[in-house]
Amino acid sequence: MTEFTGVKQPEFDTMASKHTEAARRLEELAQALHSELQSAGLDTSPAARLRQLAGRVTTQAEDLRRRQRLVHELQRQKVTFGRSTPAGSFLEMPDDLDAAKGLLDGTLAGRAALKAAYGDAKALAELEKYASRSGDAEFVKAFLGALGAQGVTRLPGSLAMQLRDAQVHGDRDRMARISSEGKKALRMLSTALARGTDPKNPAYMGDDLLKELVTEGRAEHKAGDTKYSGYQAQALIWRAHDGKPPFSKEFMEVVGRDVIVYENEQRKDEWAAGKDALGRPFGGIQLPILDLAGTLGFGTMLRPDSQASSPDMKNQASVVEDLFHAAKSSREASHALLNHTPAGWKESVLDYLLTTRWDASRFLGDYKPISDMLVTATTGQDATSKKLAAEMTKILADEMRGAFSKADSGNLEIKNRETFDRYAALSYPLSRAIAANIDQLSRLLLNHATFGQVSAKDMSYALALATSNDAGFEALVRAQTEHMRAALGTLPPVGLNASNAERLGFTKDDVKEFDFDGDGRVDKADIMQFLTDRTVEEARPFSHIVEIRRQVLIAQGLDDKKADEALKTMVGDAIGLLPVPGAKQVGQLAIGAFGDLVGKGYDKLAGTAYDAVAEHIAQQMSQRGRGLDETHRTLGDNRLAVERLAEQMLASSLLNKGLLDEFSRRGEIFMTGTPPTIKPFAEMSPQEYSEFLRWVRDKGGSSGLLDRFGGTFRRTSEVDDYLGLQIPSSTGDRR
Repeated sequence: MTEFTGVKQPEFDTMASKHTEAARRLEELAQALHSELQSAGLDTSPAARLRQLAGRVTTQAEDLRRRQRLVHELQRQKVTFGRSTPAGSFLEMPDDLDAAKGLLDGTLAGRAALKAAYGDAKALAELEKYASRSGDAEFVKAFLGALGAQGVTRLPGSLAMQLRDAQVHGDRDRMARISSEGKKALRMLSTALARGTDPKNPAYMGDDLLKELVTEGRAEHKAGDTKYSGYQAQALIWRAHDGKPPFSKEFMEVVGRDVIVYENEQRKDEWAAGKDALGRPFGGIQLPILDLAGTLGFGTMLRPDSQASSPDMKNQASVVEDLFHAAKSSREASHALLNHTPAGWKESVLDYLLTTRWDASRFLGDYKPISDMLVTATTGQDATSKKLAAEMTKILADEMRGAFSKADSGNLEIKNRETFDRYAALSYPLSRAIAANIDQLSRLLLNHATFGQVSAKDMSYALALATSNDAGFEALVRAQTEHMRAALGTLPPVGLNASNAERLGFTKDDVKEFDFDGDGRVDKADIMQFLTDRTVEEARPFSHIVEIRRQVLIAQGLDDKKADEALKTMVGDAIGLLPVPGAKQVGQLAIGAFGDLVGKGYDKLAGTAYDAVAEHIAQQMSQRGRGLDETHRTLGDNRLAVERLAEQMLASSLLNKGLLDEFSRRGEIFMTGTPPTIKPFAEMSPQEYSEFLRWVRDKGGSSGLLDRFGGTFRRTSEVDDYLGLQIPSSTGDRR
């Protein structure tokens, strides 16, 4: 809260003038005294102290003059109001100069915006000068205070109407100018509105502004012969937002939720009529409430970050899709919008958007806003993100049950193409939600658990949609790769016992858990048993993901033998060799092999969604500038690629936990130095890397582990059971 000081202008002007004069006289006196003392051969320090005093008074005088100029400008612009007291008339002056400047500029910008809202073309250009101030709290408060909810709603409406007027008169130059200046004004307004409606932001305007935005949003507005709702105009502000700062959860709780309810109220009867027996023959179109630019056919002409173009009906946007765009920049905001059931409704907002309203999103064909928002809302590691991820998975799984069936060949077929195509646009956000909760897939398959209301059968149908998207399938494989790496990362080191457990980061209970033969010490046999168990457990989710992907490709009539390029790249980059976030490096050879990759931000990723970890690791790998595995060029299908990744991860674990330290390394081409150590992977050639994997198989016993992985991974009976198929066995060639 800004503090204000009351000043009487005549006296303030006199004080500023006298301070300036005093500073000048003190400086002159200091110079004269210094000259006299120096001539007399006396100590000149008194003159120096006097000069310091003159400097302080000069600084104070300059500050007073700045304040004086600001007071005059505030008074000239009638920004502040005086206050009469028995002692005289006072002007309120902010103690902080920046705050005073923000008050002045914000008020002037608000006035310019109001003039622009009433069609003043020069005012729109004037407003642009203040765009850089939208991050200043005092500016935002003064700016929004001058505009109010009515002005906030009127400005985008006026811009759209000015565009239409220019179009009617065939003035293309004017249209281009309004489009350019309008985009900047809307971006500025969106930034200010995001700050001013966030209780955690110092620019917060209070709850009243949020309530007034709802009132104005629901109200009917009119410009000429065109009527529109306030939300149709406000939506242009939301779509103009760049997410910095994001809109708050409070904005979504008050304004956002009401927008969802408002559209439902306005369109419910019309949508229902389009689906009944009489409406279906006419196409059953589910028309959403378009934003004002869409209604007038201006497409993206008032949308920042888009190229100016001739107005048309392409790239239409609805009020609700514009809201999704605003919500996608903040997990809190997206949660506030989706994790809610409006009064009187029987379905949550998320359920409503994916079922009742979904055809309205399909009408527009612009899936990016809802897809981005769903990714934001469902990929966190918090309870609400997981709840929404489970809810979305269940909803889409139920929809997919009617889309698939068993073909005569025993494989999967698409029974209802319309249903499958209807939800194809949600395949990517669904895959990201499952990838962020990849541990739930293991729990469903291994422990017969549930994920919210999602069963293993539900998850299988959801994966049929999720894996149909190339990028989604990649996200799922990356996530399961990280899940397996994390599982193997819990492997204890050779020689762990009660005496060294604490030093190595373990407990005595851990020693008992890992000591399978009960001799009080974790030896190689214990570790190999642990690795075998984890390898089999991690192979089952991999099998589910890859086999369902294969079946979806078959159902779509595509080549299921072709390996996805993304997986080939993962194998070629040896992504399975990187250390696990939080894993302790114990093996002597591992320290050299991982080189400076260890500690480059991996530990900070603890608790992060698996797909985010995979993305980080992929970026680290790309910095190497080359791949390590030449065999990825010959991979024939996704199964071979995943088996190659498993081989890399098992080799990494054996190396990391010291199981290879005891073996002779002399004469191996992947060794360096004296005594010989394994080269850092970033320095290995593909040939050296290939020899390293061979050495691990020979010395570390990974061949048996790979055989157990492959046997489980290639067993497809679970997918057969859950999807009701009779999948022909497929062993494939292993390389």
